[in-house]
Amino acid sequence: MFAVIGIVVVFGAVIAGYLMEHGNMKVLLQPAELVIIGGAAIGTVLIGNPLHILKQMAAGTVGVFGGSKFSKKAYLESLKTIYDLLNKARREGLVSLEADVEDAAKSPILSKNPLFLKNHHIRDFFCDTMRMAVSGMEPFDLDQLLELDMEVHHHQATQPIAALSTMADSLPGLGIVAAVLGVVITMGALGGPPEEIGHKVAAALVGTFLGILLCYGLVSPLAANMSKAVDDEGAYLQMLRVFIFSFLKGTAPIMAAEVARRAIPGHVRPSFQEVEKACRGGGESQPESAAAATA
Repeated sequence: MFAVIGIVVVFGAVIAGYLMEHGNMKVLLQPAELVIIGGAAIGTVLIGNPLHILKQMAAGTVGVFGGSKFSKKAYLESLKTIYDLLNKARREGLVSLEADVEDAAKSPILSKNPLFLKNHHIRDFFCDTMRMAVSGMEPFDLDQLLELDMEVHHHQATQPIAALSTMADSLPGLGIVAAVLGVVITMGALGGPPEEIGHKVAAALVGTFLGILLCYGLVSPLAANMSKAVDDEGAYLQMLRVFIFSFLKGTAPIMAAEVARRAIPGHVRPSFQEVEKACRGGGESQPESAAAATA
């Protein structure tokens, strides 16, 4: 939503300022310049990136207009879901989680959380980790594996951002290309009516204008927003990592939930009371917390 508002503000301010100086909007309508700049920019992306990155870039660009999925409510639901699952493991043993992590959609616990069902990165990250835990992998070895997994995922997630940033960086230069072509056309029209020459010069300058505006007013901000979305997902995976590692070290599930809460970014971090209420409901968790602290 804010991305749409930002785009409207950018283009609205540019056009409004232009009209305040009594500019003619018809001069800015240069489809040929857009074809040159836009087509060449898309071509550079196609040349420099394989198909899977192009798909990720398209999905990431669309996702910018949908807002972040990692809200305080989503974190609370996730903490509740993982708490319930790990509490089951504490009562019945890690082996009891085998059916849950093998098919999250059929798990009575994981199926209640939409993030685990819709986001395959999160689902695979959590379920594959718990499979290794059920298999008996040592907590510290598993934590190193999680760190490696997060590094690989982060590298993969930033590739479409780099591709979009490269496209943004090329737009001013492609605008100059369009402007040079316009000058070439203008030189061919020398000797004609002054109005015709003036129109062609204006069209050539519009090419430079469009290249710079699209770079700094649209494509670069989209890449920056995509980067923040990747950071949000990385913070969520870090929360999962902390929660799992704390539990496997022997921490009680409710205490592990508090440790995981501290790993959540401040602007979406629920309070201690909110986590207590979501996980256990009111003061039920206090005896377990006190026992864990005493131990």
